Amino acid sequence: MNTVTHPTFGPGGNSESFYNEGLKSTLQAPAWLVKKGLDAYEYQAGNGLTAGETTLRKIGEEAKKHGILMSLHTPYFISLSGIEEEKRLKSIDYISRSLHAADCLGADTIVIHTGSAAKITREEAMALAADTLTKNLEVNGNTTIRMGLETMGKINQLGTLDEVLTLCKLSPLYCPVVDFGHLNARNIGGYFPDCDSYRAVFDQIGTTLGDEYAYNLHCHFSKIEYTKAGEKKHLTFEDTVYGPTFEPLAEAIVREGVAPRIICESAGTMAEDAFAMKQMWLVAKGA
Repeated sequence: MNTVTHPTFGPGGNSESFYNEGLKSTLQAPAWLVKKGLDAYEYQAGNGLTAGETTLRKIGEEAKKHGILMSLHTPYFISLSGIEEEKRLKSIDYISRSLHAADCLGADTIVIHTGSAAKITREEAMALAADTLTKNLEVNGNTTIRMGLETMGKINQLGTLDEVLTLCKLSPLYCPVVDFGHLNARNIGGYFPDCDSYRAVFDQIGTTLGDEYAYNLHCHFSKIEYTKAGEKKHLTFEDTVYGPTFEPLAEAIVREGVAPRIICESAGTMAEDAFAMKQMWLVAKGA
């Protein structure tokens, strides 16, 4: 579990500005993030794990040297609820590989998409996901890395907060990863109008899984465009139409006394918007 006593902020992947400043390798990201006033980084392996073990370990060494807290986003093609059993159980192998990569990076959390409920009922999808996660424990039950299950943005995906928390009850190794933009998008906006609506998320997690899960919550945050089907695309903090807004979450973090890690997934401005969130939190706590 995260042992820091205050919220931490960072990007998911490298911002456009990282490359615009002439940097090319994620090896350079930890030092760059410190200069930008940030303290976390989520390594993106959504399209598959392509970096070798040597490179991952070097990135991990740089992160440790610069005090950057690391997490890893697993491949998008993991499907805990896939209806083809061979493909579904292949997800366990991808989780194993992701855990090994996370270990090389010094990451304490991996983030896993929960799956689809497009062609089957939600009850059937939940049963398949629970079966996959139970079988996964037989293979990966000895890890010390948190396996995070993410709330999702499309209505036909598994990944409401209730569904994620239900799956997390299978083992203390599973923890919720709350993507506030996803929850807002799958509810067609207006889901987080104020501080209390954000506080309710932390309260529900604490009540369902235990206060330490709420205190150490791993989060994603970005403004997301949506349609009647839910998530359409990630935006930047320049957006004034879709939301959600971060200021009420900053207030909720202060009032709840929690220390989440918040990874920004804005479109191209992840580091800048992560720093903006950090500033909003400092204002909320009166620093």
